[in-house]
Amino acid sequence: MTLTTIFLLLIGLIFFAFFGAFGFVSITEGERRAKNISFGIASLGAMIFFIAAGLAISVQFSVLSVVLVALVVGLALFLLPIGSVDVGNDIPVERFDEREIMFARARLEPGSPKFESYYAEHPEHRKSDDRTREMPGLLSLDAKFANRYHFASLDGSFFLTGALREAVDGVVTTDRTKKTPGEITKYLKGLAHFFGALDVGVTELKPYHFYSNIGRGTGEYGGLVPVEHRYAIAFTVEMDFDMVGTAPKSPISMETGKQYVESARVAVQLAETIRLLGYEARAHIDGNYRVIAPLVARDAGLGEIGRMTILMTPKQGPRVRLGVVTTTLELVPNEREPNTAMIDFCYICKKCAENCPSRSISFDDRQEYDGALRWKIDPDTCFRYWNTVGTDCGKCMAVCPYSHPDNWAHNVVRWGIQYSGAFRRAALWLDDLFYGKEPAEKPTPEWAEIE
Repeated sequence: MTLTTIFLLLIGLIFFAFFGAFGFVSITEGERRAKNISFGIASLGAMIFFIAAGLAISVQFSVLSVVLVALVVGLALFLLPIGSVDVGNDIPVERFDEREIMFARARLEPGSPKFESYYAEHPEHRKSDDRTREMPGLLSLDAKFANRYHFASLDGSFFLTGALREAVDGVVTTDRTKKTPGEITKYLKGLAHFFGALDVGVTELKPYHFYSNIGRGTGEYGGLVPVEHRYAIAFTVEMDFDMVGTAPKSPISMETGKQYVESARVAVQLAETIRLLGYEARAHIDGNYRVIAPLVARDAGLGEIGRMTILMTPKQGPRVRLGVVTTTLELVPNEREPNTAMIDFCYICKKCAENCPSRSISFDDRQEYDGALRWKIDPDTCFRYWNTVGTDCGKCMAVCPYSHPDNWAHNVVRWGIQYSGAFRRAALWLDDLFYGKEPAEKPTPEWAEIE
């Protein structure tokens, strides 16, 4: 057996092992298309090299030469500075009024003084909001994807987060901790993980992190939001891959509610801990925020704001929910390093926009809004779709290539995406090949199959 024969057999075995292993990973993820393609490539690729190993030595040299040229070209492309993007100014110059967001507007009772006052001041929203109010409504049993049992589960989660809204703040003990900022930061980050957080970061708060006026939750509607706390602990909790994959059907809403509960629980526990250490602290949870959580989390080093305008994390993509605790306790901030690879990938991907049922996600490049360079969705059409189907949709999260599970197979791809613009473009093509330009919805888990 010649050395060229051994090399060809070895390449065939490596080819078969890698794609075969990816096929088995796809089985565990329930990805039938990816499984079939992986096993097909593994078998075909290995067969080509095994057949070549049995041919004449001249043919073997030719095949090895092609492989070598492909490797050299691939390495050169990997190292080329393709897709280099300038983050630009992504810091808002003005604070945002929470009364403007769709969730706050949806709570306005027609005919009430708040309702009349708001639309007198903002008549541009009246027609659109009235159209949304004509829809069946979020969690309505008349909605397209209504499921009484699933919606009851989500209402149960909302009930618990509602019960926690008064617990976001509390009494501060007079006995202050004497630990250094570094020591207490390390402890609180570890404690957040212990309570159930996935990723944790710290940032020094700036005015643009805070809403300007109260639109929901505790406090007086329209009241000014003070910029009083100096530091924030931001964290993520992971949403289940299979439940998110059912989007836009009702199981994803069950998962949304569950993880809002988890993020609220961690935030409330963490805030009370800090108050018992002698410092002011407030938890920011679903329906009772005073800060814009994605901006706080981004500046705490947890990810970037992507095309769908929510936080994109490096290993779960948008498949997370956020929690924030603000405090007067001095902490050591994480230094934000803008992830230009993620921003470039969002530039070229557009998969969320292509699969958005309401066409609310922009296909354009980032534009300047409120003084900051960013993407912007149409929140009115997005929320109207929610009120049509009865769920919080989440299709954009489900199809995002960054949403794949955090395992060795996808982390190999994430590594290449992080360090090479050419690889990012190849990875997008491969994602379309293995999962489709319009990825199939995942089935409802067997235990939740009830009508």
